[in-house]
Amino acid sequence: MDEDKVIASAAFIVMHELLNKKKNKRRIWTRQIFKTKSTLLCDLALENRSGQFQQFFRISSEDFEILLNIISPKIQKRDTNYRSCIPAKERLAVTLRFLATGDSYTSLSYLFKISKQSISCIVIDVCQALIEVLHGYVKMPSNAEEWILHANNFEQLWNFPHCLGAIDGKHIMIQAHANSGSEYYNYKSFFSIVLFAFVDANYNFIFTDVGCQGRISDGGIFKNSLLWKKIERQELNFPKPIPLPNHDKCIPYVILGDEAFSLHENIMKPYSGLHSKGSTERIFNYRLSRARRVVENAFGILSSVFRVLRKPLILELSKATHVVLATVYLHNFLRRSKSLKQLCTIETAFSHEENGQQELTNPADIRQELASYFVNEGRVSWQNDYA
Repeated sequence: MDEDKVIASAAFIVMHELLNKKKNKRRIWTRQIFKTKSTLLCDLALENRSGQFQQFFRISSEDFEILLNIISPKIQKRDTNYRSCIPAKERLAVTLRFLATGDSYTSLSYLFKISKQSISCIVIDVCQALIEVLHGYVKMPSNAEEWILHANNFEQLWNFPHCLGAIDGKHIMIQAHANSGSEYYNYKSFFSIVLFAFVDANYNFIFTDVGCQGRISDGGIFKNSLLWKKIERQELNFPKPIPLPNHDKCIPYVILGDEAFSLHENIMKPYSGLHSKGSTERIFNYRLSRARRVVENAFGILSSVFRVLRKPLILELSKATHVVLATVYLHNFLRRSKSLKQLCTIETAFSHEENGQQELTNPADIRQELASYFVNEGRVSWQNDYA
């Protein structure tokens, strides 16, 4: 009998301990973050030890706090969904890590101790919020005076007068979607959506169009973009045409593009074909290409910081678009926060006397006027070494 009591007592104690353990167990395991050895790097990053924060998130701790303050109201859910238990700081951290590396949701789940299902929702929610709160960082000038500042900056940095910016498209690799056929299959032999961009002299995006099918050329995307429609309707308030220094013919301000674009009074492209070394056409092509590469450089900076753009986006098209746009807005935010560069203050020519001066409107004549300037008054000492 005594033996039965001992066994019963032991069983009672074991059951009691098991019940208490189950009762005290956390029901929402996503709240356990940065606690295990596998997340030691996250600990170092978030606590800013050994300078690893910026390496881990591609953003400084100061900029992280700025973003967190302005985005928290939009990403801190207050509904009954279990994801609402994840703090805004963790939501932003997960998203920035995804954009910085392009890691799979599985890898992020292991790193941050948040379920894959939650991460898949968090990333898109935060990207949408980033687009909303940083919308003002990607905008075109609203008046002629602001455009003049852009043009002066271009002339000072890239030796190309009357230039308002450069345009080009970048293919973002995506996973082929069901029943899409060759709609998104591009000439580079992979499926993609296109990031079409208008970039200033300091590698800042001032206009973007994201999501067009990869099979469409850059010129086709441009012709169907809001930017082109505004140029056609003369709604962008470009400065009035003025002459180049020591020239008497007024020419309009222009945007630079490559061979994929059509020549227009506001769109300059290189001369086609091969040209002899030192010729006017070849020098013009060199000067245009040297200035136009700002858009290529901007794409390079974007994809080197946000390496999610280097991997196929295994997302729905609308979600992939949000991810790409979020990187663009973050790019401009980070460039402005690191250092506010003064736009050059070269004297503008709004009051230039135009009486008796011929204004060129034919795109070919405008290009020839620029080419003539580059081999005479506007030449640079090194151009013959490269052209």
